Amino acid sequence: MQKILTELQNRNSLIKIILSDTKTAEFKKIIIRPILIKNNLFWQFEKHTQNKVYHENIQDVEFLELIKLVLQEYMQIAFFYTGYTVTFSGSKGKYTKSQSSNNLKEQNLNHNRQKNYILNEGEQIPALVDLGVFNQNYQIIKSKFDKFKQINRFIELIDDSFSKTNLKEITILDFGCGKSYLTFIIYHYFVYIKKIKATVIGYDLKEDVVQNCNAIALRYGYENLKFYVNDVTKGNLYNKPIDMIITLHACDIATDYALDYAIKNNVPFIFSVPCCQHEINQQIRSNGDFDILLKHGLIKERFCALLTDSIRAEILSQNGYSVDLLEFVDFAHSPKNIMIRANKTTRKIINFDIQTLCDKYNFKQTLWQLQKNPKN
Repeated sequence: MQKILTELQNRNSLIKIILSDTKTAEFKKIIIRPILIKNNLFWQFEKHTQNKVYHENIQDVEFLELIKLVLQEYMQIAFFYTGYTVTFSGSKGKYTKSQSSNNLKEQNLNHNRQKNYILNEGEQIPALVDLGVFNQNYQIIKSKFDKFKQINRFIELIDDSFSKTNLKEITILDFGCGKSYLTFIIYHYFVYIKKIKATVIGYDLKEDVVQNCNAIALRYGYENLKFYVNDVTKGNLYNKPIDMIITLHACDIATDYALDYAIKNNVPFIFSVPCCQHEINQQIRSNGDFDILLKHGLIKERFCALLTDSIRAEILSQNGYSVDLLEFVDFAHSPKNIMIRANKTTRKIINFDIQTLCDKYNFKQTLWQLQKNPKN
């Protein structure tokens, strides 16, 4: 053990440490990396269970005491440096040391995974405390890490699209905003980070949720952030010019109504992460080349979800949108991990005959129906 503790004294040049091979520890593997947060050195503990990953950032002054406790439960500890790796293997405090070469290059701490976050742990966003994502010290509550990762990823994709624009004002609708983690962050991003005058409106079916979100917005002076109880498939929506439509896991056909609204109102930007694409799965019948994908329930479900989003993308393309289907987050963080990102252009492209596809496999798709029958 003393050899390992001596190795830890050399941590200023470490790229990462991997702890593995355990019979007693809660986490099957821990990856430790140095990161910079607001120019302060932290150590990020990436803790792996069978199907989840947890993150914790530890200040450098606390690092040695914590890792001394952790080391006792792992039988392999690997220290990765530039060009070589030092590995300790053993048990009950007795380890053998070996060294091998690697191809790792010296890392810039400003270029790690933390740097991709537009919103960082520790950043004072009081609404996230009220919403249960941050604790009172603005640290991520562990059970909300996946949610924090999702809203960060959403903001990154928006930031990528808006980095080349010169907008001074923007109006955004959030369809099916739910507890509104994303809605609040969108407002924060445009108003406090981009310094753009933003009007953001969220719609949801649950009156108590809407009341709570409005109370939080009022508490922190978010004067142009409003929430309304509304069924987006039936209700009257905002009738002034809109710059962006967002949806994050709007359930089933709610996504179709959001996209239909965007198309009919010539909304320039769409960022939509669909959820629960049950519609086609409940109708589709075997009748051709796709039959092999309809035989097994799990494959059928995933195929129908992909088919739904492909039809949505095609309809957007036929209505003059440039469309990307992007991986939103890792599948491990959310199985609903495709984002439809679209921006309005002047070019309409027809690649596929959607109606022939619907007829052949005996299904209807809501966005297509709304486009064919504008009054519905």
